[in-house]
Amino acid sequence: MNVVISKRLKSLEKPLHIPGVPSSEDDFLECFNHFFDKAAMTVNITPGRLQDLKTCNSVLRVEFPFKNENTGDYEIIRAYRAQHSQHLLPCKGGIRFAPTVDLDEVMALAALMTYKCAIVDVPFGGAKGGVCINPKKYTISQLERITRRYTMELCQKNFMGPGLDVPAPDMGTGSREMSWMKDTYRQFHPMDVNASACVTGKPISSGGIRGRTEATGLGVFYCLREFLRIPGFQKQTGLTESVRGKSIIVQGLGNVGYWASKFFHDAGAKIIGVVEHNGGIYNPNGIDPENLLKHWRQNGSFEGYPNSKFYTTDNSYLLLEEECDVLIPAALEKQINFRNAEKIRAKVILEAANGPTTPIAADILERKGIVVIPDVVANAGGVTVSYFEWLKNLSHVRFGRLNKKWEETSNQRIIDFVDECMGKTMADQSRRKILVGGPNEEDIVYSGLEDTMCNAARETYKTAQNSNIDLRSAAFNNAITKIVMVSEDAGHFF
Repeated sequence: MNVVISKRLKSLEKPLHIPGVPSSEDDFLECFNHFFDKAAMTVNITPGRLQDLKTCNSVLRVEFPFKNENTGDYEIIRAYRAQHSQHLLPCKGGIRFAPTVDLDEVMALAALMTYKCAIVDVPFGGAKGGVCINPKKYTISQLERITRRYTMELCQKNFMGPGLDVPAPDMGTGSREMSWMKDTYRQFHPMDVNASACVTGKPISSGGIRGRTEATGLGVFYCLREFLRIPGFQKQTGLTESVRGKSIIVQGLGNVGYWASKFFHDAGAKIIGVVEHNGGIYNPNGIDPENLLKHWRQNGSFEGYPNSKFYTTDNSYLLLEEECDVLIPAALEKQINFRNAEKIRAKVILEAANGPTTPIAADILERKGIVVIPDVVANAGGVTVSYFEWLKNLSHVRFGRLNKKWEETSNQRIIDFVDECMGKTMADQSRRKILVGGPNEEDIVYSGLEDTMCNAARETYKTAQNSNIDLRSAAFNNAITKIVMVSEDAGHFF
């Protein structure tokens, strides 16, 4: 087993440069650094401090053997955990299972998490983890063994804990994997009463929180809805205030893409196109994402979905270039790049995935007048609700448990008093039930998420206008300023 922990570890698996492709398009970490450097020019902070804010503080790289009972042979599993910043603890970031995972990607995503948390005022440092496997090639039992072994490595190397580093789901993982991780952590810390807070994104029965599954997609919805309410944004994009009637194309029907599509569809928007890894579908009259997901699960493809045009794997990328009001990349990194940016015809790109737009593409889109709402703002809903789950686990009480009945009783007294003054019943029983009802956990989570995303959107737009910069640079500007203030107050700069 090879373990390296350092302040800055260069990747041994860094991909080779592809001839004819600009170098800044090759590497996700380079893309992140480019956006950071661009934003840093708008902040009055010394170069040394900026370099410290860009550098990944700690990295864990492990390799461990795994016996595949199907083949009878051993394979070496490579895994990572990066803690970008410990200016606030715990660090926070997802765990992804994917064959493309490498150290540079994990470090870039960890850095992105630091700034994402700062933008939405979540008091965490940024982290990220990954296991270099294709989860589709393993049985549930095999995935459990790999997940538990990875968790054991994190625990042994002090890269996990409720007050230290709190993982969450990401691409290729979900509540099931988080439940395994929590159980493994508890075996190492059986007397820790806060052990449930060692991961977020857990099942409800294991200490999870209602609303976490749809949190990122709902946050994407709240974010765009709030930007559309800003007169300056309306003028800039040519879009009206309401979500209703907006034409939307979504890349990716995973957790984020599906929930974002559903919330926009329910609000009256038209989902005219959806793209997946094995094809796409287009209908200018609109697609019901719930029905589409059922079709996808039954058939493994969009092919055959009624009243829609099917795009094969070879030409599904063309859907990203269809005319629409909003394009939502909710899949992988670098999907909008120098090859297709010139052909994009959306008015707004709403980044629901991490790093879907490369620096060269961003420059092209800006020149074309296409507004990009960056990932560090748009998809921060997941970490926001993860924060709520962490708080719930530390407080050991369900949100709403202490005040729900009190609020219902108070509301009932107000309605009874109004009825008495008016001399008649103000509302029928069904309406009275709605008016009287106190908030449950999901209501509180949705409310907190909406307030957080709306504040972040307004704050980002205000900085962009005041400094005459794009929204991504404005978001980074706000995050850098907040992190420096916290670090200086705590004396982190020596």
